[in-house]
Amino acid sequence: MWTRRAAPWAALGSAAAVVVAVAGLVDLSPRVEGEFFFAEDDPQMLSSRAVAEDFPSGSQLVLRVEDRGGDPDAYQRRVEVLTADLLLVRGVESAYSISTNDPARSPLYARILLTPDEAATNVLLVVDDTDPEILLPRVEAAVAAHQGPDLHIVVSGVPAIVEQIRRSLYRDLVVFSAAAVAVFALLIGLVYRDVGVVVGTLATCVTSVGATLLLVRSMDVGIGLLTANLVTIVFVLTLSHVVFLSANWRRASALRGSEEGAVASNEARAVVLRDAMRATWEGSFWSMATTFLGFASLLVATARPLRELGIAGSVGALTALVVSYTVYPAFLGTWARARSAGGERQSARPLGGGRWILPVAGLGVAVLAAGVPRVDTDPSLLSYFAEESELYEGLARIDADGGSSPLDIVVRDPDGQAISARPVFTKLEALQASLEGDSAVGVVLSPTVLIEHARTIPLAGLLPVGMLLDIASSDALDRVGRGFVRPERDRARFALRMRETIDEDRTEVMRRLRGQVEAAGLETAVMAGLYDLQAQLGRLIASSLRIGIGGLLLLFFGVALVVGRSFRAAATLWICLAAVPVVILGAFGHAGIAVDIITSPAANIALAIGADSMIHLVVRVRRLTAAGDPAPWAGAVTQVGPAVLAAALIVSAGFGIFVLSSFPPTQRFGVAVIVGALSAGAVALLVLPRLACLRSGGADRLSPVQS
Repeated sequence: MWTRRAAPWAALGSAAAVVVAVAGLVDLSPRVEGEFFFAEDDPQMLSSRAVAEDFPSGSQLVLRVEDRGGDPDAYQRRVEVLTADLLLVRGVESAYSISTNDPARSPLYARILLTPDEAATNVLLVVDDTDPEILLPRVEAAVAAHQGPDLHIVVSGVPAIVEQIRRSLYRDLVVFSAAAVAVFALLIGLVYRDVGVVVGTLATCVTSVGATLLLVRSMDVGIGLLTANLVTIVFVLTLSHVVFLSANWRRASALRGSEEGAVASNEARAVVLRDAMRATWEGSFWSMATTFLGFASLLVATARPLRELGIAGSVGALTALVVSYTVYPAFLGTWARARSAGGERQSARPLGGGRWILPVAGLGVAVLAAGVPRVDTDPSLLSYFAEESELYEGLARIDADGGSSPLDIVVRDPDGQAISARPVFTKLEALQASLEGDSAVGVVLSPTVLIEHARTIPLAGLLPVGMLLDIASSDALDRVGRGFVRPERDRARFALRMRETIDEDRTEVMRRLRGQVEAAGLETAVMAGLYDLQAQLGRLIASSLRIGIGGLLLLFFGVALVVGRSFRAAATLWICLAAVPVVILGAFGHAGIAVDIITSPAANIALAIGADSMIHLVVRVRRLTAAGDPAPWAGAVTQVGPAVLAAALIVSAGFGIFVLSSFPPTQRFGVAVIVGALSAGAVALLVLPRLACLRSGGADRLSPVQS
């Protein structure tokens, strides 16, 4: 079937059909949730949903408007026109600026609108639930009409940050995935110097990627925060099978003794192809099983992006194997030309002469392991943007002015008194002052600020707190009080904007804030918001790295027992594979590079690459041992080593393109995969054979066979 002349054309037609289907059926624009780390139905969102129900208030955009003209009167007029234009934008419910409210007369608007920089003020927009992908371009269009040499405007707020991240993901999905594929093709051509192999590899990988996207789409899993890199992930998983299948095909061709590795007849090519597929299948299957289990371990995560990656990665692992063994053989059986008489005809090089390798490798892994506890899984929001970019600079200024990450603290009186009771309200005032004095806290809004503002109205100071809260919660004042006090008057909300530029652990900061609530004589009923979600996500990433990688290594031990067929073989494989994530995480920990939610899956990819190389190597050792080879490990390294090295270099070069991205999480993702791929290749070729050949007390399948 695969040796027929029409087979490769049929494969190319299938690849083209898949591409057309993806273009018509799959939306490749990444979906980023409103609380962009979690979905609305995630358990971490329970507190945020509860606060939103009890204290209804819309999402907010903060525009920092800086005067660069030096004319205060002209600046006032420009802000007034800007505010009026923003109110015309669909999705904007209300706008507050120095043209609508005088901050000099109101403690409330002084906190909202003024900044430490006298040349800049804020414009606060309350927006509805319009998708940020639709809303932000409208706001940006209105802002662009006023942006100029005399007025510099920066937009921040959760909807703006969500949309900026989505744009970065989409740009990287289109630009860098395509660039990575081009690099893969170039390197495959340089390694194999065979048009048939290059075309076949690209057709196979494209078919695998397209089929995965279609299957994932049929399961109602869209392109999200983590699945944006799915194209490259599946491409690499497929490429790994193709590389080892190509290596075994070339070796099988050489063993048949044909001139320059070519096989003349269809029958002979079919035999060679069958031998190559048989030689590769076992290693490919168990490599797929390991990768599949690695991604499947993410299905237990409580964050939707991790679960979606688990589903997509599991589907991709299965699809990569199936497509590699159904599409790629059509090119090996017809167009490909073997050029190397490698394989068993190459003389095996002894493994000796490198006694220093194991001690040095062990010392290196031990040093890197010390950096694992230092890995930062809870980076700042600003770390999602390049420090040298204008966007980062603007967001950093807004953050320094009054914070950028929302945090809601809902408090109540331990004795059950109403919030409007004078003793309780005095406690709220004390808490307001305490929170505003915290270095990690920017702007703080609460019922006390609302009452301060109300008392600036003539005669309002004569009214009791309860009546003022009733007025603030009425329709006449747009029910603004409902955003801070429940109708039952049993709870009050403090709306904080936390500073991301403060280098403090979020969990410690929130623990300190809880202490301030207690010191004021109140109880914390709920703590929620994006700042809290980021802290939860940091703990979730750390937990998923521990449990996910640990669980995968445990499962891999079972696979290693099946492949190596001895406890010593399994233990050796497990130790070597465990070194790969230690190298990645340890290097990141020592270098101070954050492991965010987008970067974290790199460990799974590196483990898949490492498992693939090591399993193929051990399978080859087992077969050489059964054939009576006196030095099976040396022979296996000679035969499989070029494929392991080629896979590591091709993957590293392809992901090296990601380092050129202007989106820091994509850069970190690329670096992590490069470190993992290179370390996996080095461990497979240098450490695993020597560790397996250490003398043991008894006979062992992985010990060198003595002649």
